[in-house]
Amino acid sequence: MDRLTALGMFVAAAEQGNFSRAAEQLGTTPSSLTKAVAQLEEGLGTKLFERTTRRMSLTEAGHIYLEGARQALMQLQLAGEGVEQLQHELRGSLRITAPPSFGPAFLNAVCCRFLREYPHVHLEVDLSDTYVDLVDGGYDLALRDGPTDLPSVIAQPLVENRITLCASPRYLAERGGDVTLENYLQHDWLIFRHPLLNRHFWWVTKGDQRIRLSQPVPRLASDNYDFLLACLLDGLGLQFIPQWSAAPYLASGELVEVMPEYWREPSGFGPQVYVLYLTHRRNTRKVKVFIEHLKAYWRDSGIEG
Repeated sequence: MDRLTALGMFVAAAEQGNFSRAAEQLGTTPSSLTKAVAQLEEGLGTKLFERTTRRMSLTEAGHIYLEGARQALMQLQLAGEGVEQLQHELRGSLRITAPPSFGPAFLNAVCCRFLREYPHVHLEVDLSDTYVDLVDGGYDLALRDGPTDLPSVIAQPLVENRITLCASPRYLAERGGDVTLENYLQHDWLIFRHPLLNRHFWWVTKGDQRIRLSQPVPRLASDNYDFLLACLLDGLGLQFIPQWSAAPYLASGELVEVMPEYWREPSGFGPQVYVLYLTHRRNTRKVKVFIEHLKAYWRDSGIEG
């Protein structure tokens, strides 16, 4: 049995934690899988699994070898994809994770445009506020509104994370008058609650001027951004939201900027929206092309990074 096949069997056995399940997944027999692992152990001169009548688990050497085996198989897959893509049009699968708020704001449009242009690519897009590891989750890309210093991860800035104050025309018509620094506390506010955001005050900027504002008592507060955005569009109050989120609603007239000369500092979030990907995927054509589609969307929207 060749070493590459044996590596694939070893990884399947380690991930399934059971030779029979791994063999079923691979369409082979448990005896073939056992033989493949034994061949690897003989070549390494050490055991990769501890086996009892009830369970099996990786040895310390097995854990180390599993990481290297995964990387080797992934690199070979990427090399094959790269060669294939040189000869054929873009194809294969691309897995993406992002916060739910990115979907209606821009990711929906980017993904639809990408799929129309590359009909042989399959996208899997998971929208969740839960942090996911790119390797463990098997993702090619992650979109985040803050950078990361994780090893082996590249964080490429996409667009500035500018925070603007918005309201619906309906709210402004019902309340009448302008919103100013002198009367903003008298208005109804929709406030996004997040552990990274200060709950007592905001910093806003106007040119070189930096002003500290007391945070008003909210008419409505929530830890769900999409819920608050729906209430903002329905005319329930004022809300600070990122410009990348406000852009389509400002263009349609569903929202208007209030005190547009003032920008709220992004607080606990980074100053940019980032696309994250593993260093060993930096030359994957599918990743490059999708990132270019993201950048093109911002250019077409008039919002530069």
